[in-house]
Amino acid sequence: MNYLTFQPHPDLASFISCYWTLEVPANIDSQKQRIVPDGCIEMAFILGDDIKRYTSDDEFILQPRAMVLGQTIEPFYIQPTGHVNTFAIRFYPYGFANFVSEPIKNLANKETPIELLFEEKIARELEKEVIQAKNTQERIQIIEKFLRARLNEKSMVENIVKSTVEALLSTKGTASIKTILKEDLSKRRQLERKFANQIGVSPKQLGKVIRLQTALKMLLDKEEESLTNIAYDSEYYDQAHFIKDFKEFTGTNPKEFLGNENLTLSTIFYK
Repeated sequence: MNYLTFQPHPDLASFISCYWTLEVPANIDSQKQRIVPDGCIEMAFILGDDIKRYTSDDEFILQPRAMVLGQTIEPFYIQPTGHVNTFAIRFYPYGFANFVSEPIKNLANKETPIELLFEEKIARELEKEVIQAKNTQERIQIIEKFLRARLNEKSMVENIVKSTVEALLSTKGTASIKTILKEDLSKRRQLERKFANQIGVSPKQLGKVIRLQTALKMLLDKEEESLTNIAYDSEYYDQAHFIKDFKEFTGTNPKEFLGNENLTLSTIFYK
């Protein structure tokens, strides 16, 4: 399994967290992989064999080969059908809204083919160029040219949304909306509405995902052996509160997460 990340051009660094690639050889005994929410939106191109996305225990769809994965608030399962080769763009929570007119809430908890988000002819040409590119650097150049052109046509994300996301990121998801709005709760309804359209989830849901990321990274890096210490360092009320949120977003408890073959991909992404 080979997972690599690449940094975006400075012009796009405020919108894009990174580009990433993943290659995994074909394996007859490939396991279902549980994907854990990370608070980001991703545009992904499947360069290898098809990937199943499970909609129930036994039913699945094939993921589009060029798609946007919207915000998720619960884990889901995927399973490769052969050789995995993926190129993707990981946007910051407010990043993707700068490039599309579609309300981001419409993308939540599903994969959307890119031809439904951009002009169909342009989207299909982009997909073709990315798939046929010689290497990752060429794919990055293609994507950045495309995104720069889109950025010039789009208005920026509302300041109230961007400042709220930045406050949540800087406090690792622990800042309350009341504190962020500086007691001006008249803005709360406006913020909730704009968050739905430009982020895809509520401020509270995003804060919970960001705080869980902090705890997950500590768990994976083994900075703390004690779940109680991880809970308090991540500013949960107590260990029970931490475990409740952990199960909600990962589908398992912290001890079962480590070493679980179904969580190999999520472990790599979080590390």
